[in-house]
Amino acid sequence: MEIKCMDSSKKPACFLGVRHLQVFMLFSGLVIAYSLRVNMSMAIVAMTDKTQPNAFDWSMQIQSVILSSFLWGYIFLQIPAGELAARFGGMILITISIGINATLSLLTPLAALYGGWQLLCACRVLQGLSQGFIFPSIHTLIGNWVPLEERSRLATIIFGGCQLGTAFQLIVSGFVADYWGWPAIFYVNGGLGAIWVAFYIFLGADSPRNSKIIGVKERLYIQSSLGHVGSPQKKMPTPWKAIFTSLPFISLILTHCGQNWGFWTLMTEIPSYMKQVLGVDIKANGLMSALPYISMYLLGFPMGFLSDYIIKKKWLSITASRKMFNSIGLYGPALALIGLSYVPAGDVTLAVLTLTLVVALNAGHYTGFLLVHIDMAPSFAGTLMGITNCISNALSIVAPLVAGAIISDENNPSEWRKVFYLSSAIYIIGSTFFNIFGSCEQQSWNTGEETEHEEKTRI
Repeated sequence: MEIKCMDSSKKPACFLGVRHLQVFMLFSGLVIAYSLRVNMSMAIVAMTDKTQPNAFDWSMQIQSVILSSFLWGYIFLQIPAGELAARFGGMILITISIGINATLSLLTPLAALYGGWQLLCACRVLQGLSQGFIFPSIHTLIGNWVPLEERSRLATIIFGGCQLGTAFQLIVSGFVADYWGWPAIFYVNGGLGAIWVAFYIFLGADSPRNSKIIGVKERLYIQSSLGHVGSPQKKMPTPWKAIFTSLPFISLILTHCGQNWGFWTLMTEIPSYMKQVLGVDIKANGLMSALPYISMYLLGFPMGFLSDYIIKKKWLSITASRKMFNSIGLYGPALALIGLSYVPAGDVTLAVLTLTLVVALNAGHYTGFLLVHIDMAPSFAGTLMGITNCISNALSIVAPLVAGAIISDENNPSEWRKVFYLSSAIYIIGSTFFNIFGSCEQQSWNTGEETEHEEKTRI
């Protein structure tokens, strides 16, 4: 079966083609992956509700262990995942990852009921381990499927699945638990994951070259844009030394760390700040909790289209465009976060609007640093993403601990401001370092030129 492009014009690009089907599958895959990731934060409220029969008597410490156990596994397979995606292709890895996550989600109620919190944590660790393959695989697939001229907007659509999946859980999980009980949260997510896997096995492909449903015209368009015309590219050995001594890549690590530190401080500490200091219980309202994520998801679209348009018109270089949107994505939340710390207590509208602004502006990083891995070294995009995601997520674990060490009185606004100023400073430092030293120019070690030069020098 071959799907032809829906395009009557003579332009080389197809208005709607198989690459857009791949984008939709990766987007929906991220919606499901993030639903599976965050569903525990909603389910645990119902699981420990003492007004319900058979509620679990778990202390706050045990609940914290359960909620953090996903990240224990998540950081460990990031770098190996990038290497495996380059060697075996991103399709098989993301299929296995979501398949394992869906299976474990279906088994989670049994694990909690018969194995207690210990077996529940084991399930979450395994889910985290398997989800470690997702972003390196997606970066590899974007590098193979998305033409350079469409990279910003199509990648933004894909990455928007993270926020939509989170918002979906925040809005829907409470209703699902009320009507069918907390186990239904895991059954629904697990079932959706299994359905996605079944569709992706038939519709997905590692690249246009391996797709059975793509037309010749669209395949040639994508391959020409990416420079993949001709014989299949061989997997080159990873130039580890060149990667870790590359200043542009080091700047990419730092800006990713700044993003994750600031974002995870927002996600873990802001609900407590708004409740303890501002008197706004954002967690009590699912829609209010989801609003920042929905705003970030929606703002990503105009940013993605604008980024591609700027690059197409050659108003800015790819590097300048990425840095501009990355600055919006990190400097914007840094300033808005400081503003949030001065919102008067009890002003619900201003507090929620400011929080929404903080998170919405962060959408700039979708068309900022998050695409630079693919720009600078498409041959090793998965590996580069694995490295930066591993290091930045390790810091995500540290950020809430630092906040806890700083805050001794949760009702004291001045102590919270220290946390916000620190997060803002890290946002700014990470983005500034990237603005000075970052580059989207394809690196010499991407094609093996630097490695060959070193070998000739030794000979």
